[in-house]
Amino acid sequence: MAHSIKAFLIDDSAVVRKFLGDTLTAGGITVCGSAADPLFAWPKMVSDWPDVIVLDVEMPRMDGISFLKKIMAERPTPVVMCSTLTEKGCETTLQALSAGAVSFVTKPKMGLKDFLEDQRNGLVEAVRSAARVNLRAVTRLASQSPAARLPSSSEAMAETTDRVAAIGISTGGVQSIEVVLKGLNRTAPGIVMVQHMPEKFTASFAARLNTVCDLEVLEARHGDRVINGRVLIAPGGKHMRLKRSGAQYVVEVFDAPLVNHHRPSVDVLFRSVAQCAGRNAIGLIMTGMGDDGARGLRDMHQAGAHTAAQDEASCVVFGMPQEAIKLNAADDVVPLDSISAWLMHAAHQPLKTV
Repeated sequence: MAHSIKAFLIDDSAVVRKFLGDTLTAGGITVCGSAADPLFAWPKMVSDWPDVIVLDVEMPRMDGISFLKKIMAERPTPVVMCSTLTEKGCETTLQALSAGAVSFVTKPKMGLKDFLEDQRNGLVEAVRSAARVNLRAVTRLASQSPAARLPSSSEAMAETTDRVAAIGISTGGVQSIEVVLKGLNRTAPGIVMVQHMPEKFTASFAARLNTVCDLEVLEARHGDRVINGRVLIAPGGKHMRLKRSGAQYVVEVFDAPLVNHHRPSVDVLFRSVAQCAGRNAIGLIMTGMGDDGARGLRDMHQAGAHTAAQDEASCVVFGMPQEAIKLNAADDVVPLDSISAWLMHAAHQPLKTV
């Protein structure tokens, strides 16, 4: 019989701990313990260390972020954050993901009881996914989390772009995309990106990235132009596709059903880039669970785009890149630390003949 995943719950609410514990147990996950705050949790975990820790953000005596940093420094373990879906909660959760958390589940401010009783609240899937992550990659990323800095204004942003880069990323993406964007300057081609995130989180995510790299990073709005030095991130809860407007690229943000269980979906973006930009495009699929984006990258590849997948060793989860590689959708397989250079090199390569 396969080893059951052991999870430890840390939340200052006894009601929340009970419902989350019941949800995990019903999902076939062993709850090996729980505690009201990190200081109670640590001695309990030492005697029976869990495979995954489910951690609240705001708790007495020690907050979740401080405890997360302690875990990653002393005994690296996959951590799923459980935070409230508020503007402050979004920002804090992103800090946690940057510090080493591998995933998160959002608790609504209103209707918490219904959320906790709903077996489809995403907790079981998040814990199972966390148990399968590449912990070496998580630890390496957490140790090099970049400090915030103001963008440089030394290089002017171009008014148009001939090339457009499309990036799809999911689990492990918050830290990984920082590494990529910090290696680029404002001469980089315009970037359109899907990061699997729920509504409200992508605005905070874009604002955070905007402070750690030289590029202009925005949550995309309908009709935004794709220009050199700008990154447009699909808003959570919406799909995004590339459109041509005369000689310019713009994005279309729209409502539609889930695709590959996601909204936004990488496949939706990649397929539009294949149709709209063809040989002028650059496609990149990075760390993430599942296969969203694999077929879209194949469409880009067949349309003449330069394409790449992140390599297994540097992925937190190799699912999405692995599926793309299986489909022969990637020209290159590239480690995380080399992706920025690969992207800039691809942007200056002659167009493929199709």
